[in-house]
Amino acid sequence: MTINDITTYEVADRFTRYVQIDTQSDPYATSFPSTEKQKDLSRILVQELLDLGISDAHLDEFGYVYATIPSNTDKQVPVICFCSHVDTSPDSSGTHVKPLIHHNYQGTDLVLPEDPSVVIRFADHPDLANQIGNDVITASGKTLLGADDKAGVAEIMDAARLLMQNPEIKHGTIKILFTPDEEIGRGVNHVDIAKLGADFGYTMDGERAGTIEDETFSANALTVTIQGVSVHPGFAKGKMQSAVKIATDIVAALPNDRLSPETTRGKEGFVHPNRISGTVEEATIEFIIRDHNTALLDSHQREVEDIVKSVIANYPKSTYQIEVQEQYRNMKEVLDQHPQIMEIGMEAIRRAGMEPERRSIRGGTDGSRLSFMGLPCPNVFAGGHAFHGKQEWVSRQDMEQAVKTILHIVALWEERA
Repeated sequence: MTINDITTYEVADRFTRYVQIDTQSDPYATSFPSTEKQKDLSRILVQELLDLGISDAHLDEFGYVYATIPSNTDKQVPVICFCSHVDTSPDSSGTHVKPLIHHNYQGTDLVLPEDPSVVIRFADHPDLANQIGNDVITASGKTLLGADDKAGVAEIMDAARLLMQNPEIKHGTIKILFTPDEEIGRGVNHVDIAKLGADFGYTMDGERAGTIEDETFSANALTVTIQGVSVHPGFAKGKMQSAVKIATDIVAALPNDRLSPETTRGKEGFVHPNRISGTVEEATIEFIIRDHNTALLDSHQREVEDIVKSVIANYPKSTYQIEVQEQYRNMKEVLDQHPQIMEIGMEAIRRAGMEPERRSIRGGTDGSRLSFMGLPCPNVFAGGHAFHGKQEWVSRQDMEQAVKTILHIVALWEERA
């Protein structure tokens, strides 16, 4: 039996089970993982891997799942890792997710029953045009769905099942890695690369079927802390300098027609204030700084500081501090040194019956940081759309295509060894 002859997939069943487990991460927690409930899914995954006969599957103290599918070939094949993350975004509730399967979708708007104001409109989601006749999975209207990235998790799990059950698919050693806290930028903080023991990897965390991504943003976090002057408001004339008002002045002075998520696309970078907190005496503005060109991050940060200096000049008794933290870098800088990874990924997509589309990500993945940790790692489609919100959706057929792509990737590495 060839890979394309496989007709029995369990990926949709796995996915609809996994999304019902709340694994939302917490950006303000100091623990790792940031929420213990992420391990609820990870423990299930370990048991399912053990049940498949993958004997070394285990959950470590940090919430990572490691597992190995042994080689079944005499060839010396590079060790390939497949990685997805178990956590869901803090941007929308992941509690009591109720997945709904819209069978034989016919291009209608999808009104989600538990909140009819949430409508997945055909006109607003052009990729729905590719789903006519497919089974589209959504949440019920009160939560996100969790396709980011439980679609990827389910795809890797089903591919593992098929590899264990079909030894005629020849492959080298395969490593599986499931991470926590990817959504809050900490996904690989404690990955043990030596223990993982892989040469190359693929994250299953992309969007549209047929896409493979080898370029991400480079990313920094920038925090502005403002020290104002606090005085009793009844006696504040000529004395008070509110840190809260200074912070809002800074945000108001940011450019709107450029360098903003709302007005940029493609490879254009941005400066995004995503949280303000504080009091009259002290306030903070948390920014994320993004650009595909790493060298431009410094320019964007200088522009923010110039704005801060200009605003703070109007408050002579107040001061500020700026702290910059590196988050991740454009993985293309590493992947360009290993062109065979992308070549095999794209050929696998072709063999699965799709035309590959090479893309850049206006964001990052675990693969961004893994690439710079010594595991070059592009990002393959998982099939989800409209991530991080109540309109999130994925189709059963696209997830099955992702499983098929994984199988072709491992077969191609063995074939070309």
